[in-house]
Amino acid sequence: MRRFGPTIFAEMSALAQRTGAVNLGQGFPDADGPASLLADAAEAIRTGRNQYPPGLGEPELLEAVAAHQRRFRGAELDPATQVLVTAGATEGVAAAVLALAEPGDEVVVLEPAYDSYAAVIALAGAVQRPVALLPAADGSGRFALDREGLRAAFSGRTRLVLLNTPHNPTGTVLTREELTEVARLAVEHDVVVLTDEVYEHLVFDGAAHVPPASLPGMAERTLSVSSAGKTFSVTGWKVGWVTGPAHLVAAVRTVKQFLTYVNGAPFQPAVARALGLGDGFYRELAADLQRRRDLLREGLLSAGFAVGVPQGTYFVVADPRPLGFEDGTAFCRALPELAGVVGVPVSAFCTPDGPAAEAARPLVRFTFCKSDAVLLEACERLQALRPR
Repeated sequence: MRRFGPTIFAEMSALAQRTGAVNLGQGFPDADGPASLLADAAEAIRTGRNQYPPGLGEPELLEAVAAHQRRFRGAELDPATQVLVTAGATEGVAAAVLALAEPGDEVVVLEPAYDSYAAVIALAGAVQRPVALLPAADGSGRFALDREGLRAAFSGRTRLVLLNTPHNPTGTVLTREELTEVARLAVEHDVVVLTDEVYEHLVFDGAAHVPPASLPGMAERTLSVSSAGKTFSVTGWKVGWVTGPAHLVAAVRTVKQFLTYVNGAPFQPAVARALGLGDGFYRELAADLQRRRDLLREGLLSAGFAVGVPQGTYFVVADPRPLGFEDGTAFCRALPELAGVVGVPVSAFCTPDGPAAEAARPLVRFTFCKSDAVLLEACERLQALRPR
């Protein structure tokens, strides 16, 4: 693990604190989730739900996750054997990789990629095989899967494919056609697909999140990971879940029990009730974030950035080259002094010299999961970058 130092998020957040810059680097909301959720958690604490929960998770949360998968995905899961509660999606991904990848096995990962993926692959002794998501040739700002690179990444040692859709940091929602190609190769090579879907409800402009497990031939080979953090704006609660075939979930549980054992006792029943909130909650969540996306994007465009239109997540990718900055990392380190704002370089999500590194090198990720006041302040500060 020597090559894994403090994360870029920690570095940029510390920079924001030290300089008083507006922190648009780390993707956490600055407002709490639904009042009913918070009240349910407080009630659980008051009524004594503070000791170890069952190893799989509290039964009401297992049942609520299964009901959520039925409601939004049409999937029928046995809550007793096909659902596992984890300490956030990060632990769910880590436990799955550690359970299924042996030393020397290969894990196909789409890059740019969330930074914990490379670390846990290294912990497993496995080998990361990066496949690029690259800016689409049509100028839409969408990042498209390099299908030729995907096919080339598979080998006789491929054990897992690790997907993230909707995708952090690019905001891309992988299309049915892209995911179908992943599915075809997974079936052909008989590998497990591990999907990080924490932004499943945060999609915009009519885009549709396609759960990989819903594709033909995939239900029996897909582990799906999600969490309460992004959907309910409680990232600090660290309540996530893994769903999939019983034998794969059992393998993940075997590892998870020696990582955190259990977690979040009073939060689990609260999340269970929140998952049953009406369709209006989910629609309003996405609509409000889309509005904030547009607010930040307009500010970035006005400041002189080239900016794509993310289809989902909390994030927008901006290109500062029109402002004369060629390196995203150097730009992010200078930005607090230049304009009093913090972002994160997209290159931090890529393997050095990997297939996505060059395209990512100038780019910067900003988050829009902040209040209007914070976003407006950031947009005003960014105007200092405009050419005079």
